[in-house]
Amino acid sequence: MTGAAGPGSGPTRSVLRPLVAASWRRSVRARVSQEGVARIELDEDELAGHRDGHPLSAAMPVIRELMGTYATDGEHLLAVCDAAGRMLWVEGHPGTLRKARAMNFVAGARWSESAAGTNAPGTAIAVDRPVQVVADEHFRRRVRAWTCAAAPVHDPLSGRVIGAVDITGGERLAHPHSLGFVQAVARAAESQLALLGPPARPGGFRLSALGRDEAVLSVGGRRVRLSRRHSEIVVVLAHRLEGVGGDELLTQLYEDESVTPVTLRAELSRLRALLGPDVLRSRPYRLAGAVDADFATVDRRLASGAVSAAAGEYAGPLLPASLAPGVVRLRERLADRLRAALVDRGDPGLLADWAYSTWGEEDVVVWRALCAAVPAPQLPPVRARLDSLEAELSCTATGLQRTGAQTRR
Repeated sequence: MTGAAGPGSGPTRSVLRPLVAASWRRSVRARVSQEGVARIELDEDELAGHRDGHPLSAAMPVIRELMGTYATDGEHLLAVCDAAGRMLWVEGHPGTLRKARAMNFVAGARWSESAAGTNAPGTAIAVDRPVQVVADEHFRRRVRAWTCAAAPVHDPLSGRVIGAVDITGGERLAHPHSLGFVQAVARAAESQLALLGPPARPGGFRLSALGRDEAVLSVGGRRVRLSRRHSEIVVVLAHRLEGVGGDELLTQLYEDESVTPVTLRAELSRLRALLGPDVLRSRPYRLAGAVDADFATVDRRLASGAVSAAAGEYAGPLLPASLAPGVVRLRERLADRLRAALVDRGDPGLLADWAYSTWGEEDVVVWRALCAAVPAPQLPPVRARLDSLEAELSCTATGLQRTGAQTRR
């Protein structure tokens, strides 16, 4: 690769593309070993069940039709992973498949960026955009003989990432056309899922607010991306379908007690103009129809004991950047309930999904549970990460104690 530092060392920081450099930094923070290989997390039975229940299974005929011949004839591989970076399908040229097994690029293995370092499918999911990773740009040395291009696939209703499609092979893939090709395949998969998806309920709304700062509301056949303040308003109203009075809504939305009702009424007026007069009603403020909210779905599944299903629906914290008191309470309550259920279940796969996510990478409670649940061969990197987190906590606690002591003096 032009500009590479030396054999096996990877590109120097001065020649790394910004996207790749940022990915390498995240890989280092996640304590990914450059010498390791991807972990196989799903055995044959688990893989079969996960495939059957995954929405991308419905798009596989289209993906194979568009990519299958290209992969086989070009001695490449087509791969499809879920939102956690676990490979669901890896298919293509037989000889290339055999070579890929040496780095565990196989169905059932986790190739998320936080677990396997910089790679096209894992990084595409991490940044939610199409990504090409060429040779020495890979974080792990064993992968640097390969080139890959991947694009995230989104749920057509909620807009959340549900997985990625990838083309992997040799240096012949190091071309911009590879990235455009895989992006077109991802869009075709999304179109297929939209055609096969359930029709929206008459008079109902679908709200996606997990893992995003700006919620998306599907209403009347439209997908409306809301501003941050409008997202907070709609989340509070979706949680309180019976409606909320103006004074209470003010306290739910604003930390600053000096904010006046006039400010809130102005925001609600703008929201009504955006959604339509028949969607947002007043006295009390409420949404005029049933709301299918993603955070409520997770809550219902937890209440019924369906922990795996709840974890699968959880795309991240509720409006993570919001400081609105009502949203903060909902966000913390849901995250605490799901975390407790995962720890209680003790399933290493579910715990790993949380621990290796952007919101769980510093969750000591879950890392401790994962350390206790993970099989012995997979323990060393988990133990190392837990030791690092506990050392950071100890340093922080010591610093706070010193600050307190100095204050008292």
